[in-house]
Amino acid sequence: MKREARPIKIDRRLTGANIIDEPLQQVIQFSLRDYVQYWYYTLSDDESFLLEIRQALQYALVQFSARSKETDWQPYFTTRLVDDFGTHLRVFRKAQQRIAEKGNPMKDQAEELVDTFFEVEVEMEKEVCRDLVCTSPKDEEGFLRDLCEVLLYILLPPGDFQNKIMRYFVREILSRGILLPLINQLSDPDYINQYVIWMIRDSNCNYEAFMNIIKLSDNIGELEAVKDKASEELQYLRSLDTAGDDINTIKNQINSLLYVIKVCDSRIQRLQSGKEIDTVKLAANFGKLCTVPLDHILVDNVALQFFMDYMQQTGGQAHLFFWMTVEGYRVTAQQQLEVLQSRQKDGKHQTNQTKGLLRAAAFGVYEQYLSEKASPRVNIDDNLVAKLAETLNHEDPTPEIFDDIQRKVYELMLRDERFYPSFKQNVLYVRMLAELDMLKDPSFRGSDDGEGESFNGSPTSSINLSLDDLSNVPTDETVQLHAYISDTVYADSDPYAVAGVCNDHGKTYALYAITVHRRNANSEEMWKTYRRYSDFHDFHMRITEQFENLANILKLPGKKTFNNMDREFLEKRKKDLNAYLQLLLNPEMMKASPALAHYVYDFLENKAYSKGKGDFARKVPPLMQKTYSDPDHCRVAAPIDDNVDDNIPLRVMLLLMDEVFDLKERNQWLRRNIKNLLQQLIRATYGDTINRKIVDHVDWMTSPEQVADAVKRFRDAFWPNGILAETVPRRDKAIRMRTRVAGKTKLLEVMPDELKHIIGAETTRKGILRVFEMFQHSQLNKRMVYVFLERFLETLFPQNKFPELFHKLHSRSKQMQRYKQRLHSTQAPSLQKR
Repeated sequence: MKREARPIKIDRRLTGANIIDEPLQQVIQFSLRDYVQYWYYTLSDDESFLLEIRQALQYALVQFSARSKETDWQPYFTTRLVDDFGTHLRVFRKAQQRIAEKGNPMKDQAEELVDTFFEVEVEMEKEVCRDLVCTSPKDEEGFLRDLCEVLLYILLPPGDFQNKIMRYFVREILSRGILLPLINQLSDPDYINQYVIWMIRDSNCNYEAFMNIIKLSDNIGELEAVKDKASEELQYLRSLDTAGDDINTIKNQINSLLYVIKVCDSRIQRLQSGKEIDTVKLAANFGKLCTVPLDHILVDNVALQFFMDYMQQTGGQAHLFFWMTVEGYRVTAQQQLEVLQSRQKDGKHQTNQTKGLLRAAAFGVYEQYLSEKASPRVNIDDNLVAKLAETLNHEDPTPEIFDDIQRKVYELMLRDERFYPSFKQNVLYVRMLAELDMLKDPSFRGSDDGEGESFNGSPTSSINLSLDDLSNVPTDETVQLHAYISDTVYADSDPYAVAGVCNDHGKTYALYAITVHRRNANSEEMWKTYRRYSDFHDFHMRITEQFENLANILKLPGKKTFNNMDREFLEKRKKDLNAYLQLLLNPEMMKASPALAHYVYDFLENKAYSKGKGDFARKVPPLMQKTYSDPDHCRVAAPIDDNVDDNIPLRVMLLLMDEVFDLKERNQWLRRNIKNLLQQLIRATYGDTINRKIVDHVDWMTSPEQVADAVKRFRDAFWPNGILAETVPRRDKAIRMRTRVAGKTKLLEVMPDELKHIIGAETTRKGILRVFEMFQHSQLNKRMVYVFLERFLETLFPQNKFPELFHKLHSRSKQMQRYKQRLHSTQAPSLQKR
């Protein structure tokens, strides 16, 4: 008997948003039609099996949608995604460095790069390596099947999951029909290159940038593709029958094409011969270098960092830092005197206080660089130093008080053979010229003996000494100071609540009440003062920049961008801040840094804490280079800087600049300058509401409208006009190579000149080309896609132990097995000794 066909009713609701459900239902319909129905109807016309598959897919999507709505996506987009990209770039950079150190020209470079990349990955990740998934199609399909089965176990009801036939069908549709084609497309270097060109399509290709790419290219395939296209265009132009004005235009085009062909031929021959030339070394050994005057070096950030490195190598850093500090003193002193004059006109008198600050600042410079206790000490005429000391003791300091000694120090750096003259013969000077883009087209002209160079007394240095940071509180060793944060009490509006959560013009913050005891031989005082966490942060930044040894001792509790008004979090922060205060007020700490007492007294005074004081100085990097502990093999996910975790765009930009341009290997003075510049740029562009705007943007990205738009793009890409798209044939190699050249040219063209002026032209070029080269390997691109997918699932299903699952799925990695063998072999001898 034939069962009567009954109408099938399908609940088409999936996510609760019609604009998402409609295109999503079409994706389900197209998937069933093209992957199941086309063969199922040859076996049976019973619709019940198809209905069960559809209902299973819909149920899984409903559960997936419900999980998505409950998930906080802000940390994923603002932290994890950026950290994973930075880690991927760091692994690639270290793999390149390792290959360069090996110097094995016989091995295929692309294959060696992939092997070395995953070798570095396992050293960095320690517990996981994705080499098999990214390099073996069979293992990749197995990984996706296992992953989809786990997802179905989580999303489907137990009864449906136990139905093996249906489960296997759904698993294959998801893994091989949807995920695998999508991952292959996102990992295709040619697709990425075309997308890059499309993203910056409004930028016109620059001929100079194009020729730079040709001259820097180390890929023979790129050069041959460009040469063939140029030859084709040349043949076409020569075949034209023209006359009059057009003939001159065509001649110019022909000459340009001939030059391109010549450059390509020359570059190909050099690469084939293996005689690659290092421009820096060639210029250092044989080139006639242009001269950059010392006064230009001292006011150019890029040039100054190289001169600073050289002076530290030769032990002359005290002279350079003294010169820069005096420049800063002059700027700040002039500003203070101008403010004083304007206040006197308004009838306000603070003459003694300002002069006291000026005197304290001048004495600070003297003690640090010129006194007998200074280490290292500036070696200069003793008569001048004695004259300066006499002036400091008996006269009011002026902005020009150090000018005579500064002029002598400048002359010493300029004439002494140990300093500027030898710097011009050093490889650091050649690297400086490369960063200034002056090895081939110098923009500075000068004589080799330094003639014409003069003392530059203009206030151009960015190194400044804050006068307002110096308090005139006396440093009496008999004074005992104790302070602690009182118990936490919560309030909604009282601005003086103890550790209260306060609201000021719609902005919520925590306020901590600090009880302070000060005792000396004759009296005892006690008061309460109120500070926000941002006050502690500002204070910590001041003292660690002024007293560098404190940076390794004092650790301020970290910032938290979201949920930072949580009661439990505030209690923990209060305890951490209390511990910070007790360590800071330790008598041994005060003895080690006597001048620290000025800052501590100012911070704990019963008055409003003014962060405006010293803003200029806090934007200024410290003079001495700080050591930066950066393990050779670690993820980027650790906090990148003590002071930027709470500022999302600054953290993202600094992290990317660190990894793209390798700033951590550079002079830390430069890195701090870049950080300060980014802070000012972000503040000028977005103000103090930038984090709120980013949160709003993440909410917009995950809104129903944007999700619906993404589903529609996926539908149209896989089923254009409702028909399953055919596999796109791989484009011709020559076209792909020319696309690579066009993509690199576009990227170099959009790089702002300001960036080159900050970090150097050569560093900018290398960084941009390194990122582009990273995307030219499909296996490495797959690794990045899978990392993003893994973090996505870990964020979506935090209770399901996905990290442990991924460790098991990647446990068959050959690189992981070799790493464990090496680790075991290195540990075995030590165990035998025991």
